[in-house]
Amino acid sequence: MARLVVISNRVAVPEGNGKAPPGGLAVAVDAAMREREGIWFGWSGKASETPAAPAATEVDHVRYVVTDLRPTEFDEYYHGFANRVLWPILHYRVDLAEFSSANYEGYLRVNAFFADRLSEMLQPDDVIWVHDYHLMPLARALRIRGHMNRIGFFLHIPLPPPDLLTTLPKHKAIVGALTDFDLIGFQTENDAGNFARYLTTTIGAATRDGRLYQVGDRAFRIGVFPVGIDPHGIRKLASRAVKSSFVSDLERSLVGRSMVIGVDRLDYSKGILHRIDGYQRFLESSPDWRGKVTYLQIAPRSRSDIPEYADMDAAVSGKVGHINGLYGDVAWVPLRYVNRNYRRSEVAGMLRLARAGLVTPLRDGMNLVAKEYVAAQDPDDPGVLILSEFAGAAAELEGALLVNPHDHDEIASAIRNALEMTITERRARHSDMFAVLEANDIKYWAKSFLDALTLPGRPMNWLSQRVRTH
Repeated sequence: MARLVVISNRVAVPEGNGKAPPGGLAVAVDAAMREREGIWFGWSGKASETPAAPAATEVDHVRYVVTDLRPTEFDEYYHGFANRVLWPILHYRVDLAEFSSANYEGYLRVNAFFADRLSEMLQPDDVIWVHDYHLMPLARALRIRGHMNRIGFFLHIPLPPPDLLTTLPKHKAIVGALTDFDLIGFQTENDAGNFARYLTTTIGAATRDGRLYQVGDRAFRIGVFPVGIDPHGIRKLASRAVKSSFVSDLERSLVGRSMVIGVDRLDYSKGILHRIDGYQRFLESSPDWRGKVTYLQIAPRSRSDIPEYADMDAAVSGKVGHINGLYGDVAWVPLRYVNRNYRRSEVAGMLRLARAGLVTPLRDGMNLVAKEYVAAQDPDDPGVLILSEFAGAAAELEGALLVNPHDHDEIASAIRNALEMTITERRARHSDMFAVLEANDIKYWAKSFLDALTLPGRPMNWLSQRVRTH
């Protein structure tokens, strides 16, 4: 079997226990890498003016190779272009994008630097799998250096329609560079459709079936591969976690109240402010529930040195204080807001304890928290998932209460519905969603993408058909 080379912005090097750190990309790629021999390459998390040769660590037949980046180039590539230009535009927030030529050039230089370092270790028959928006030009950089390997790309976040993509200066050098991959994978049919329209209307690509495309002498394909999880593993983890002192202490602190939970990185795409407004509307419209429910929002801070994130942190804290001051009492705090990370087992236990899970991003590629909430539930007494219709997970989790995160009344109504739903309906909804998680688990996601990359005759709509049959 050909060696697999996975490339991502950051590499989740296993700790002493041999387990990868928690996180959507880390967990998903780790499952793929354990099926075959290979390399996982990316940034070390460190900056150096004179980056040394890449450092390698081997664990369970997987070779983790990391490299430092120069401080200025990292700032331009990561903070500047990836997260202040690509992230907002790809999440439909063109108004927040701040383009500069220096950051754009830094982004291209880091991709070229990655290509140079990879060139030293690639073998002609390696299968290469590149992940996410940080590395969109990487295949083009590798092709320039003479590498004709099978190279696939997977975008974990959304892709907007052409009229938004073309607001990106130099978009053909970034988005258009995806045509140098052999397979470009997306989370949803909507994302793949948006890219297909960009290819035909902006790049001038030709296609007969909407999956195989031709640009000049380059032929490539696009496909839909919604990221999965390990549902049985998370169910077992959550079942054990609820017996821990951590979760027991949390349950005692609720004093019999129902808990609603949100677990998100503090990011404007997650819809946390809108969600809090919806919860306030619920308290306004359902006075009979005051004192009987507690909303716990876990939101670790991220990218705090970017102004938009610092502003959001202040806005969320202000709203939380306002709601607690308006509705709270000496014996009841309506909303608990915590800015810290928790271990994977602790999160699983909290998810299982919650009567309702609030996952309401304004736009999200998939959102694995939605799937993890479903998997963590006790099947005999499951909670209810309240899910944004703009999350990629909404295409699969039809048993959730789907809401428009911009509609505060709809969120309020969904919270009440979730808290008052009969156990019969809760079990039926949960059973349907868990079956979908089983049908498209994390190992199937990795296998489906790699099969499509290495077996060119594979139909590109087979995965979505498989999910719908469950």
